[in-house]
Amino acid sequence: MPEISPRLTGINEGGDDGWGVFYKARRMKADGIDVTELTIGEHDIRTDPAILDAMHAAARGGHTGYAMIPGVAALRQRVADRIRNRTGVATTQANVLITPGGQAGLFAAHVAACPPGRRALYIDPYYATYPGTLRAAGAQAVAIPTRSEDGFLPDPAAVDAAAAQGAASLLINSPNNPTGVVYPDTTLRALADICTDRDLWLISDEVYDTQVWQGTHLSPRALPGMADRTLVIGSMSKSHAMTGSRIGWIVGPEPAIAALIDLATTTTYGVPGFIQDAALFALDQGTAFEARIAEPFRRRRDAVLDVIARQQIVRAIPSSGAMYLMLDIRATGLSGQDFALHLLDSHRIAVMPGESFGRSAAGHLRVALTVADDRLVQAVETLCAFAAKAAISA
Repeated sequence: MPEISPRLTGINEGGDDGWGVFYKARRMKADGIDVTELTIGEHDIRTDPAILDAMHAAARGGHTGYAMIPGVAALRQRVADRIRNRTGVATTQANVLITPGGQAGLFAAHVAACPPGRRALYIDPYYATYPGTLRAAGAQAVAIPTRSEDGFLPDPAAVDAAAAQGAASLLINSPNNPTGVVYPDTTLRALADICTDRDLWLISDEVYDTQVWQGTHLSPRALPGMADRTLVIGSMSKSHAMTGSRIGWIVGPEPAIAALIDLATTTTYGVPGFIQDAALFALDQGTAFEARIAEPFRRRRDAVLDVIARQQIVRAIPSSGAMYLMLDIRATGLSGQDFALHLLDSHRIAVMPGESFGRSAAGHLRVALTVADDRLVQAVETLCAFAAKAAISA
């Protein structure tokens, strides 16, 4: 057959996509094996029935044809109002493009921000799709390493050094997946200054903005001079347990959104109208609804940290948000990959190896807080006991 474009074959640079343990766990479950899955950020509750009722009513009411490509006007305005109320930044529907989920938004934002071949910076550890997304958009993906001992916060000096070599954009994620870290104001202001000084686009992945357990979430778009160089990625997936509905947005300067509408016209051709109507209904439920969706992860985070505090081998990275905890298991002498595979084989517990999220997270695990409290606590107690045995053998 003819050659497949290097644009696609280079997405994973010929290597693994980082999801090997997850795929193995799913195969085991398909074979009837009971596996405790602490892998992906998938709520253990389903989308609220009221949201599904709104979706059903919209579909039955006829909103099943082509929807407006930028998004239904009412939803764009509702997202704009939400952003304005949360950040204080003037935002209208002309600043909003509705996308088929946050992942599509990440891709589109980098197409907008990065001329072909330009350097696109991102922080390591990172959500597993980041480097592939940047390469798929035609950019040169450049990871900025961080250190576990620093809570995986980026070093502005390292970011600036990388930006000085011809970068077009910087991608950040706070609250962070996989680490659970919420970037403090000082870090965000330093990164914003770099973007201004080096004339970078800042792409801010804020899909976990409703899951903040300590401190507050600051959108860098709200910082002085940043509204005209920031593209914010949002999503209904985490805030409203609507992962499968594939509904998100990009918020940015009007000229960028206008250009992104052209991209949507030639790629996704918009988002189904009945899903947009359901998203509008969900957003209209207000912050109390979002807090109810988020609360189990706060509670489970605290329960897991109590388990970790009772032993000395596994160390938890300080976590202030999101539905994950990053655990340092380097004292066992095992890589995250080997630890995760052995834990799955011996105890039927699936966690994500830190190596799935970059070199900086080697020797770590990401634990998703996505099963019932008692089962989660039991799984983490087993993980810690497994780590203690491995450390003795090391």
